[in-house]
This record gives sequence, structure tokens and C-alpha cells, in this order.
Amino acid sequence: MSWTDERVELLKKMWSEGQSASQIAKELGGVTRNAVIGKVHRLGLSNRTGGAAPAATPAKPEAKAKPAAPKRETTEAPAAPREEPKPEPTAVVPAPAPSPARKAIIPAGQPLPPQPSANEISPEALAKVSAIEKKAKRLTLMELTERTCKWPVGDPATEDFWFCGLPVQAGKPYCDAHVGVAFQPMSSRRDRKR
Repeated sequence: MSWTDERVELLKKMWSEGQSASQIAKELGGVTRNAVIGKVHRLGLSNRTGGAAPAATPAKPEAKAKPAAPKRETTEAPAAPREEPKPEPTAVVPAPAPSPARKAIIPAGQPLPPQPSANEISPEALAKVSAIEKKAKRLTLMELTERTCKWPVGDPATEDFWFCGLPVQAGKPYCDAHVGVAFQPMSSRRDRKR
């Protein structure tokens, strides 16, 4: 189904008459309610200008005007003006505390700021990693295989970025030294401060 000029004109006419999108779709045929709504928005017709005439309510017969009663002259003093009741003071609701701002987004290629460490890595593991990285194969991403350690070293945005490349521990993506840093024993994770 394509929107021919005739179909668009019929759509505009029916829309301005206040017809629903379902009614228009049924009248046009071969088009869904959602397609009609989409076309209405694309044409900028979403605010109905004409609209259907509201249902006419039967007019009430006007009451015959009663003749006004003649004014009586009074000699009484005018009544004292009544005081308007003062509104009760409303309780001032404090504004909600502002939510903390989002963390700043660091552009790609920029080094991350120092992060608080959730895991304490043992000095022995760090020493072992330092010794292993001196013996590392320094592979690029394209040289990695399922049998090479995939531990990244350096900043990926610089030329001096590489992967360890030493033989992996069975079932792990890293060599023995990097497994000791990457995977913490369950008990130490449970015992760390929260």
C-alpha cells in the first residue's frame, strides 16, 4: 500500500473531522492503525484543528425573568464588613536533597584515575607478576590464542600495549602468575570490608 495523494487527502479530511486512527485505517483499507498514526505525525497533523463537534446537549428552556422586586429604602446602618478567614499556614516541605552527580565520563584513550581497591593483592603475588612480565612474550591482540595468557599490560591507547602471552593455566585465560592476581580465593572475598 502506498500513500497516494487521494489517500493522504482523505486521511487529512477524516483526521480533521475527529475520526480515530482505527476508523481511518478501516476506511482506507490495506493500512493499519499504527501506519495512520505514523503518517499523521509525519504530516504534522497530530494536533487536531477541527475536531468532531461535541455532542449537542438539549438546550434547557430559559426561565422567564421575574420582575425585580422594588428596592426598599432602609435607614439601617450598613453592616460591618465581615473578616475573611485567613488561610492556615501550610507546612513548608523541604526540597529533596540533590542526587549525587554522575561520575565524569573519561574519553577513550585517557588513563583512568586511581581507583580504590576492593581487593587487597598480596605482595607475593605482585612480585610474582613483576618477575613473570619480564619473561612475557609481549603479544599483540592478533597473536593471542586459546593457549596464551591474555593479561593486558599497559595503556591500550599507546603503542607500548601488549598481552603476556605465556602458557595459560588449565581452564583459565591467564598464566599462573596472573591467575593469582585475577582470581581471589572465595574466603578472602567474603571476609573483605564492605
